[in-house]
Amino acid sequence: MAEESLQAAVVHNYGGPEQVVMERVPCPKPKAGEVLVRLKAAGVNPADWKARAGYMKQFRPLTFPWIPGLEGAGVVDVAGPDVTSLKAGEAVYGPIGGSYAEYAVAPAKDLYPKPKDLSFEEAASVPVGALTAWGAVIQTANVQPGQRVLVQGGAGGVGAFAVQLARWKGAHVIATSSGANVDFVRSLGAETVVDYQKEKVEDVVKDVDAVIDTVGGEVLERSLQVIKRGGILVTIAGSPDAKAAEARGVRATRAGRADAAALQQISELLESKKVRPVVGKVFSLAQAGQAQELSQTGHGRGRIVLRIGD
Repeated sequence: MAEESLQAAVVHNYGGPEQVVMERVPCPKPKAGEVLVRLKAAGVNPADWKARAGYMKQFRPLTFPWIPGLEGAGVVDVAGPDVTSLKAGEAVYGPIGGSYAEYAVAPAKDLYPKPKDLSFEEAASVPVGALTAWGAVIQTANVQPGQRVLVQGGAGGVGAFAVQLARWKGAHVIATSSGANVDFVRSLGAETVVDYQKEKVEDVVKDVDAVIDTVGGEVLERSLQVIKRGGILVTIAGSPDAKAAEARGVRATRAGRADAAALQQISELLESKKVRPVVGKVFSLAQAGQAQELSQTGHGRGRIVLRIGD
């Protein structure tokens, strides 16, 4: 059973990584439909440091003290009232708010059994990236067999899953990455990988059916140049220029994260080895500030993870 208090990485004010400090806080109690999870690992997402830095406070202000975290993996400690789908002792993973902590509560309906062959670190790296990629590739772009799909940023936490899901759907996948990640992205299923440090993708790629953009900014703007008429640009990292897209005969839209229910199918893909998790650098919970600092660089491979439990 959970203790009365727990160790957590806590933020008290907007600012830099130094705002992330270790403290003991009261242990939450699950309400109806919720479970208390003893966390073993948590994913570190760009949204975590962007919220801490105050970039989202205009539309999603934080209430301090705030515990970051959007996803994790661990063991059910206590099942709240009315929960019948999960029981104490069961290893689970999924979207879990406030996961930079030893314990956190989450809706039981959002959690799924941890795939047996995955470590807790691997499982914690999956939910946000895979669900966001599912929302973009499967639900919004509706990728079909034989299509040509470009994934901008194929080595990142979302991009790595976007490459794999597009390949699983039978598409010819093209991706961009830094030179250091070219072979890695190819191993995920991309048939062509463009090193963005050496050449612009629009100079070498034309007439794709869909672009999945995970980068935003200038990359998002330039992506329109490579799509054929009737194609689609889907971004998770900005707001596309709808007028510019219309002028080119292209649809442009933003995609959100798929509902946690998609984890059931994602779990099957993980179990069958059709999709694999990609864990980046692993930090301890006490190093959460350093983990966010690395995330801020925008470089790396897969999802940065915090190791929490033993």
